Amino acid sequence: MPLPARLLVAALAGAATAAAFEPFTLPYLLPVSVAALALACRGTTPGLGFLVGSVFGTAFMLLLLPWLQVIGTAAWVALSVVEGLFYGLLGLATAAVSRFRAWPVLAAAAWTGVEALRGLVPFGGFPWGRLAFATVDTPVAPLMAYFGAAGVTFVVALIGNALAWAVLTYRHMPVRAASGVVLPVLLVGGLGAVPVNDPSPGTGQPAVSVAAVQGNVPGRGLEAFAERRAVLDNHVSATEDLAARIDAGEVARPDVLVWPENSSDIDPYADPTARSAIAGAVRSVGAPLLMGTVVGDRPQGGWRNRAIVWSPNGEPGAHYDKIHPVPFGEYIPLRSLLAPRVPALDQIPNDMVPGTRTGVLEVGPTRLGALMCFEVAYDGLLRDLVDEGAQVVVVPTNNATYTGTGQIQQQFAISRLRAIETGRFVVVAATNGVSGIVAPDGRVIAKAPVSTQRVLQAAVTPSDRVTLAVRSGAWLELAVALSGLAGVVCGILLGRRDRRRSAGDSPAPVPVEAQATSMETGRA
Repeated sequence: MPLPARLLVAALAGAATAAAFEPFTLPYLLPVSVAALALACRGTTPGLGFLVGSVFGTAFMLLLLPWLQVIGTAAWVALSVVEGLFYGLLGLATAAVSRFRAWPVLAAAAWTGVEALRGLVPFGGFPWGRLAFATVDTPVAPLMAYFGAAGVTFVVALIGNALAWAVLTYRHMPVRAASGVVLPVLLVGGLGAVPVNDPSPGTGQPAVSVAAVQGNVPGRGLEAFAERRAVLDNHVSATEDLAARIDAGEVARPDVLVWPENSSDIDPYADPTARSAIAGAVRSVGAPLLMGTVVGDRPQGGWRNRAIVWSPNGEPGAHYDKIHPVPFGEYIPLRSLLAPRVPALDQIPNDMVPGTRTGVLEVGPTRLGALMCFEVAYDGLLRDLVDEGAQVVVVPTNNATYTGTGQIQQQFAISRLRAIETGRFVVVAATNGVSGIVAPDGRVIAKAPVSTQRVLQAAVTPSDRVTLAVRSGAWLELAVALSGLAGVVCGILLGRRDRRRSAGDSPAPVPVEAQATSMETGRA
């Protein structure tokens, strides 16, 4: 395949991969796009494989992340290019392992390794767009309970690479080629058909009634929180409306209230009117509240993205400070170097101070595990919550900036998959949507429309069960990634050895003087 054709195939494969995610939601394109990338990378050098993979990754990210244009076109393009380079490593790896008979397995392992690396660097990583995150309503989704996101990515990539192998071998071995695709699909389908995470009561834990409040915000884009008091008042009024319906006997009193991230951008510790409004709303319902707020916001001391537990009598208590701030969203890496040169960074004048403790909090009759907004995409934070005893996972989130884009649906899909992975109910409370309550099997049992004020209420069953995915997820990811790395290293070393042998077997060049003497002798 000529290089221009390889690059075209890679770009189209990247676009198809993006189409597998929300808002297009065409997940069955994933194996085809993985296969196309593998075919574009096979038979070339690791260096050209890096170029092909980078084109794939950049096209993928540009079409996956257009919602970043709300912040700025430069941010969207820059992040897409940087993340695309990681897929350059994937292209390099696929080209390097293509010499081995087990290359589909090694190439699938390389997918897992590259995604693991993307989730770590730079600046704490950006795991958005993992193959697993596009599988929420497919037969592969139940495998999250066994293998986690890393394992599901490996399975999807393996099916895609097996498809590429079948394309290459079908002419010579049609039966073997067909079986190489059909058998993995049947195996995955069989595992996926096994019921997991029964959400019905019977675990020995009493059900807990949770109310998630979506207060709505007055604006859109970067202006969504320009009227900070209106945002707080909207959540207060929605909660007071719930209290009125409780008093009228229309709905039962919840055991727990959840407000979103940034439901108050006014520090309730420092502002007595904000504190009074929140306390009054809590007392009107008579249930403990977990709410997200901004604390501090001082030029020198920074600020904290905090989830605070309020007692039923309206007093603030335990809290969780967001551990994983969003680079260029909640803090500016290399601020002294970049801020003077990039005026757009003035939108974030002060850096968020990260927390140091996981978000497991006693709220009423249960232990909630809080993941703030983008934190739901990070495996390690989720596993830490379960390890420390979280019985229900809550995701207070603020997606109002991205209203009208695919970001909010992409994040909600991740939350649904996390419910399957942990075997726990997941409660998503968003300022402007999507808010929802998700059962441990991934079903959405309550959901609020975007850009509306709504209170969702449902009974959830706390769980202390630890799934296989949570128990072994980190070790499985490490083992698969290292196996892929080993295959890449061996492939590169063998390629160099073969090139040296080829150079040694070729006839030695004849010196110019000897050529001239030979020609003269021939004429004589």
